[in-house]
Amino acid sequence: MSLILLALAGAAPAPAVPTVSPAAVETRAQLPRPDAILAQVRRVADWQLANRTNWATMPAARKSVQNPRDWQQATFWIALTELAKYDARYAPPLMELGREQAWKLGDNPFHADDQLIGQAWIWAARNGAGQEALAPTIAYFDHVLANRQTGSLEFIPGAPGAGWSKCTDRWCWCDALFMAPPTLLQLARQTGDQRYAEFAHEEFKATTDYLYDPVEKLYFRDSRFFDTRDAKGRKQFWSRGNGWVMAGIVRMLDAMPRKDPKRAYYEGLFRAMAARLLTLQKPDGYWSPSLLDTDPGTPPESSGTAFYTYAFAWGIDAGLLDRATYQPAAIRGWDAIVRAVQPDGMLGWVQQVGDRPDSVSAKETQFYGAGAFLLAGTAMADLARKEYR
Repeated sequence: MSLILLALAGAAPAPAVPTVSPAAVETRAQLPRPDAILAQVRRVADWQLANRTNWATMPAARKSVQNPRDWQQATFWIALTELAKYDARYAPPLMELGREQAWKLGDNPFHADDQLIGQAWIWAARNGAGQEALAPTIAYFDHVLANRQTGSLEFIPGAPGAGWSKCTDRWCWCDALFMAPPTLLQLARQTGDQRYAEFAHEEFKATTDYLYDPVEKLYFRDSRFFDTRDAKGRKQFWSRGNGWVMAGIVRMLDAMPRKDPKRAYYEGLFRAMAARLLTLQKPDGYWSPSLLDTDPGTPPESSGTAFYTYAFAWGIDAGLLDRATYQPAAIRGWDAIVRAVQPDGMLGWVQQVGDRPDSVSAKETQFYGAGAFLLAGTAMADLARKEYR
């Protein structure tokens, strides 16, 4: 039977804020064994697969979450490709979904959110689905390249009912750096057509030149937040927003040839952001929804924390981050998001769809949170597998 049809028991009462004792923070530095890590990953993956159409579990979700090609679900599906490397049982749901969706991307011809699912289809093409799975993605991006958008990156919201800013035809918000450029680089690698990579590099740099704060070494979510300050005068850098960027850089580097001359730019950016983020992790392992607000009492937030855990674990394994410096932080991050998993396997403490720090609770989950957890867990398993072999 497909994993999509698995039925799980009803949810147990949600726990209070996940906590860890100060002593455990200081002493816990042992990387868990790969099988223990993967057991947690499977719990979350199985719950999400079993509840993929149970919209009652996500009462705050936008209607668009019901579209598997939308970014909210796509984050989970592309993360499932990483788990499928460890467990072949997770490949059939991906293939089933692709055939059901005719391997299409989203309906918007330029919006990065509609391009993320292409990574799952590229994976499927490499793993048995063939050219049929790849053709719609090629056609989509050939249209993008033939009709390249050159408008401003300034985020000016549209009139009520008119939709988002026109700038979203380009990558004018930092989340887009996870959605689109890794898809383009994977497509370039799969097809050998470097036009896709060249476009990704040019647009990534334009976005970075516009949204990256070289002093704080973090990205503003979009231009509306350049002058936003909190009650203590601190700049506002959204945790999940910067998590999207870090995870996006990981997936770009993973898709680039080792001798690609462009790698140095991304590796330098990745190291700089990692060094800053290391200073912003709280003692309990979480990163605050607003990164510079590390005051006691800030709520746990699992999606941003999962993306940073993913980036740190991958960076250590790839030789880009110093193990002695970053592995304890990755372990604390992993421990934190494991504590956010509810007894039935649902990942809680996921901030809902938004564009800035917001409230969050144990009962709140989303596909993209589960996806971030899977990415973190598989990267941690990769790291642990080398340590315990």
